Amino acid sequence: TFEANTFLTERIDETISGYTAPVVVNLFGSDLDLLDAKAQELAALTRNVPGAGNVRVRASHGTPVLEIRLDARRLARLGLRTAAVLQAVQSAYGGLVVNEVELGSRRVPVMVLLDPATRADARALRLLPVATIKGSPIRLADVADIDQRDGRYNILHRNAQRLQVVTAEVSGRDPGSFLADLRKRVLDGMQFPEGMHPEFAGAAVEHTAARRELTADALVAGCGVLMLIYIAVHRLRYLILIMLNLPFSLAGGVVAVMLGGGLVSVGSIVGFVTLFGITVRNSIMLVSHYDHLVRVEGCRWELATVLRGARERLPAILMTALVTALAMLPLTIDSDNPGREIMGPMAAIIIGGLLSSTLLNLLVMPALLFRYGRFGAAR
Repeated sequence: TFEANTFLTERIDETISGYTAPVVVNLFGSDLDLLDAKAQELAALTRNVPGAGNVRVRASHGTPVLEIRLDARRLARLGLRTAAVLQAVQSAYGGLVVNEVELGSRRVPVMVLLDPATRADARALRLLPVATIKGSPIRLADVADIDQRDGRYNILHRNAQRLQVVTAEVSGRDPGSFLADLRKRVLDGMQFPEGMHPEFAGAAVEHTAARRELTADALVAGCGVLMLIYIAVHRLRYLILIMLNLPFSLAGGVVAVMLGGGLVSVGSIVGFVTLFGITVRNSIMLVSHYDHLVRVEGCRWELATVLRGARERLPAILMTALVTALAMLPLTIDSDNPGREIMGPMAAIIIGGLLSSTLLNLLVMPALLFRYGRFGAAR
């Protein structure tokens, strides 16, 4: 198995969960064999969730191990101690320092060790000579049973508990919806024995929490903005007409999301919030100018005034949209390159929403104001 990650993605994922994967499920328990079995079951269930990819069990026990089991009866018959046999194995495969030599001002240890080719041959372990007290050396296989089996190269711990970790990547769908689907399948379809419980972590969990928090903050800020707009325009009718520009920008933003793969990230939400602020500003500019033409300059509220106001606000609205779009354009080009995972989707949504909102604000908004506006009437 292998992983290919950009620097930013790897740093974010490792900081959040310790693994370079957006979805992490921790299984806590005490029985290692039972943890392994449940982790394999969880991995199989995760692979069946739409959008799952590169599902891995992190602490797998597929490492080959040579197991040496000494026979106490054979050792006693030959007059061997267990420590002597283990010392022979350690000397052959781990090395045993037997002397030192002086090289100038340095002391270099002299070590007894088998050559690398012999140590790499598992069959050579059976032929390892072991010295005896009474006679000639014997083979290790004469006093021990040697088998090859699967072993663990690490045992994960957290908060004084053993755990197994299953990670997965998400492709083709929103990480938040994938996590919700996986959580439901795990809790409904798997039975965990007493003392074992799952924990869902990773960037997908943080993404869902961040999106929820950002949405709540945006709603609170939106309420404050509505109050400020009402103070500026003094009429609920004008406020409603100004807010009609939000669907204009939403149309272009949604198209940008669909062209980018249909995934709504935290950067995309930030893009929508920024886009709504810019488009509301353009609507306020248009409404306030109509109000100025009628109240201050004394123009009658008719089609000619509507066309004049739209023409006079055309440069300001276009310049606002063009300056913002040109500033975001470099981030949109090759937005899937490393380092642009957050800013790329945000910039694409802002550009798409500005395109649709600018056109509709200059073409549709004046018609709506002409039909439903009451400029010049008594307040």
